[in-house]
Amino acid sequence: MKKIAVITGASSGMGKEFVMQLNKRVRSLDEIWLIARRKDRMDEIREEINTPCIIIDEDITKEEFRVKYKRMLKQENPDVRILVNCAGYGITGNIMDEPEELSVGMIDTNCRALTAITIETEPYIGKGGRIINFASSAAFLPQPGFAIYAATKAYVLSFSRALNYELKSKNISVTAACPGPVNTEFFRIAGDGVNNARPWYKDYFMATAPDVVRQVISDAAKRKELSVYGKSMNLLMILAKVVPHSLILKIMNKIS
Repeated sequence: MKKIAVITGASSGMGKEFVMQLNKRVRSLDEIWLIARRKDRMDEIREEINTPCIIIDEDITKEEFRVKYKRMLKQENPDVRILVNCAGYGITGNIMDEPEELSVGMIDTNCRALTAITIETEPYIGKGGRIINFASSAAFLPQPGFAIYAATKAYVLSFSRALNYELKSKNISVTAACPGPVNTEFFRIAGDGVNNARPWYKDYFMATAPDVVRQVISDAAKRKELSVYGKSMNLLMILAKVVPHSLILKIMNKIS
């Protein structure tokens, strides 16, 4: 039975970084399944690593992908050691100013597709397997100007924490990754929104993808349910628990 890792959003950013680091750090993997829309990017990644790759160049929100993915799982019957749900995007701007297609698309990608892939993959995850779902520090409180994205990540955080407890009897752990701003293509895509200016203070908390992924892999290995990168994001998580959100939002609005 093949031991594999499945990574969505694998063509760039955090997903690509997971491919690169798992290739180096997890020698027991027989294959890595790369899932994203940009086949050319994934072909390049495949040439850079030693672990054999299976490329699935599909849109994870489409029914065609789900049919193909479920068929592949059934045919290969792999032992999924790691599932990493990295696929997702965010658009900055006020909700009513953004195209409905982009806004609803965030929900389809960040929530619906992530949930479907997790459910479809779980029967093939063996004992000791791990699921890593990318949430965000945006999940800790509402964010005007980033409202739908923050709401989708709050869903991912809640879903992951609950699922972690549900799967304990199967010895499968779920880790929700909650980094702050990370220097990837994410912010260039987020800037496609009508109001494309991100708050200036986020630049001071910008992390690098290698550092964040390194910590997430380490935390998942320790079966932690949360992986929060950096002292500032850990402080934000604590503040969001003890300080009224209305007060935090007023402060954020003033400094931005």
